[in-house]
Formats: sequence, C-alpha cells, structure tokens
Amino acid sequence: MVAELPEFYFRVRENGAFVFRVDTQNRQRRIEMDQIAVVNIRNGEIRPHGKRELSERDLHAIRSWMEERREILARRDIDDIFRAVDHLNLTAHWAQSRATDAQLEEVTDALLLAMHDLRTVLVRKKAERLARGD
Repeated sequence: MVAELPEFYFRVRENGAFVFRVDTQNRQRRIEMDQIAVVNIRNGEIRPHGKRELSERDLHAIRSWMEERREILARRDIDDIFRAVDHLNLTAHWAQSRATDAQLEEVTDALLLAMHDLRTVLVRKKAERLARGD
C-alpha cells in the first residue's frame, strides 16, 4: 500500500514556516518540494516565494495551516505553564528535603525575585478580571 503524501509541506520556523508544494508526479518518481511561500504566524503575512503567484487553493491551504498552528501553539503555551507549576512543586520539595545550604544560597535570591514578579503580575491580572466582572 502506497501512502499519499500531502500536497503541501510546511517547514516550521520560529515565527511561521516555509511552504513547499510536494510533487511526486515526475519521471524519476522522486519527491520534489518546490518552495511557494513564506508565512509569518505573528502578523498573518503570507509572502509568495520569488515571482510566484499563489492560487486560491494555495492560500486556503496556507490559512488553514496557520489557524491550526496557532491553536497548537496556544495549547503548548498552557501546557508549558502547567509544567512550570509542576516544577515549582518539585523545587519546593527539593528545597525542603534534599538541597544543601550551599545550593539554597545559590538559587534562593533568583527564585524569590522570579516568584515575587510572577505573584505581582498574577495578583494585578486577577484584580483586573474581578473589576471587569469576569
């Protein structure tokens, strides 16, 4: 059974992707990827590669990918925050049960400042939400 390759391939980069059209319908039966665009997720920009014109089908596929990618990144952000909560709990356990005085001296100020900063932001944001009635 031969697997169908997708029509487009998105090479992810930090703030978007390079978009390639996948072609297997050539004489050598090789996979060829032709870059057709560059995408910026942050500002929604889609730039055709070179002097290429993108079809409505191309634009639809790219916009669909961008929407899906934004959703993936948003889920990852939340997952990262829950991981940070786990790390804080693990750090508390480490500090209480295994850390030496020298290790605590090395990390205490940085942890206290980071936690104070985080607490300040969270309290302010919570107050803003309560004031709006959220």
